[in-house]
Amino acid sequence: MSAAQAPARRAQEIRELCGASLRALGADPRLELLGSRPYRGTVVLPFNAPHLYPPAAGAGFTSFRGAADGMALRVLHSDTAAHLALLPHSPSARLVFEVLEQFRCESLATLPGVIENLRARHVAWSKEYIASGLTETALGMLLYTIFQVARSRISSEPVVLESEDMIEATRANLSSTLGPLLPGLRRYKHDQAEFAQHALLVAELVAEAVSALESPAPARKGAKEKQAKAPEFSLLVDVEHDAAAIGTSGSATSGALDSSPEGYTVFTRAYDKISPATTLVREDLLRSYRERIAARVHTEAVNVQLLAKSLQSLLCVPGRSDYDSGTEEGLLDGTRLGQLVASPTERRLFKTERFEPSAAATLTFLVDCSGSMKEHAEGLAAFLDVLARALERIEVPCEVLGYTTGTWNGGRALKDWRRAGTPPNPGRLNELSHVVFKDAATSWRTGRLGLAAMLKPTLYREGIDGEAVRWALGRLGQRDEERKILVVLSDGSPADGATANANDENYLQHDLANVLREAEAAGGTTILGLGLGLDMSPYFRRNAILDAGRLGGSETVRDLLGLLERSLRSVR
Repeated sequence: MSAAQAPARRAQEIRELCGASLRALGADPRLELLGSRPYRGTVVLPFNAPHLYPPAAGAGFTSFRGAADGMALRVLHSDTAAHLALLPHSPSARLVFEVLEQFRCESLATLPGVIENLRARHVAWSKEYIASGLTETALGMLLYTIFQVARSRISSEPVVLESEDMIEATRANLSSTLGPLLPGLRRYKHDQAEFAQHALLVAELVAEAVSALESPAPARKGAKEKQAKAPEFSLLVDVEHDAAAIGTSGSATSGALDSSPEGYTVFTRAYDKISPATTLVREDLLRSYRERIAARVHTEAVNVQLLAKSLQSLLCVPGRSDYDSGTEEGLLDGTRLGQLVASPTERRLFKTERFEPSAAATLTFLVDCSGSMKEHAEGLAAFLDVLARALERIEVPCEVLGYTTGTWNGGRALKDWRRAGTPPNPGRLNELSHVVFKDAATSWRTGRLGLAAMLKPTLYREGIDGEAVRWALGRLGQRDEERKILVVLSDGSPADGATANANDENYLQHDLANVLREAEAAGGTTILGLGLGLDMSPYFRRNAILDAGRLGGSETVRDLLGLLERSLRSVR
């Protein structure tokens, strides 16, 4: 893996480990981490305590484990509906109420390792808080002191060592108002409802202090400057909103989608087309591309026979193919009764059922053909070529589809919209171009020229992922195989300039998120995301990062096999 992609792979490994920890400790197999956000199924969990979200850069593995353990304890020990019903309106009070509830849940940890992880995360977060410069403001110091003192009292752990001297003066000033409230927090840490009443009193205390600290402009300016020094650090976390911003929310949508009663719309489908790839490239050019792919496959030297066996164990089930006759036990074989007459001592008159692996799945590979994918075309074609050959050996049908736009920046759809007077929120505003590189009914030998079309540079334009996923799911739905698998390969989010300009930047992202969420809820198809050097977890529950520089090689094939194995095991 290249040095540039190694951090993304490491982040994915950490997230997978923390996700497994979250499910195990939270005792719920539906729990997932998408990006850094906790989900139960397709619904984001509104855990807004800021220390649950370590910065992507700089935080150690223990910090992420501590955050995941904290989320799991929140799942186990907090009634989300009851908590949300009591949330104060003031942002500062909401923050304090949220953090105190999280501290309460974490204080109920009993496993030594979990307690150690939580402590490590708290220490790391405290240092991040100090480094952000917020403790140099009156409000920042007030909140920091309350968090330190409250956690110490609830968990019976000392405050962070670096904080003892720093918070002394503020703690002394708060002693008369905060001090009487702290015993209640500790006393009722096993009772969420009683604890909430005392937590609300602390939250109100902070809200009043914030009102009193309505500081003059110079002081607030200073605070903003400190915040700007640590842009990743934030006290105000809104998980649902943040998830919506990257298109994975279970409830929110983009502004354009909000204003449209029909939801996702398309201004015109008049110019959309679905094309066999071989019709888009001259035959002599296709043969030239084919030679390049063959050379790449030869260089990568993936053992297709071994790959086929690995895929067979994942995608095939034992099926009765015939009978083995001439056995001494089993079902009586009527065709051999004559031998009994000729030779009364003959015992081999029976037959047994023969079972062999039988294909029980169909795969569709859906390839993002946006402009940035052009540089990966040869490696990607070699990767899919090897997979198609291996799948054919075990008689598992597969098809390879692509999606792009007919032109850049809207084309004729945009012109039609302008002629119509540019009505607001027109929906998708470009020409779709869906490409069939190889369909499921076509053998690899016949369809390999179609795969070669992937090397045509002018094929790659913009990407409208949501509609492409709908299209691929629709084709899969027409198949008879029991298990259906869709593998989406991409190196970025949906992007179409005309649609984004006429609607909003999140329009296509939200549509993709909605399509995936609905497909997951409907079941029937296992959807996997393969990111080329990209973490696709914000969109795909089951995903992996491929090394874009080694496409077609054994490493990327192993990555796909690993993802298939984990995903299929989880749905069995």
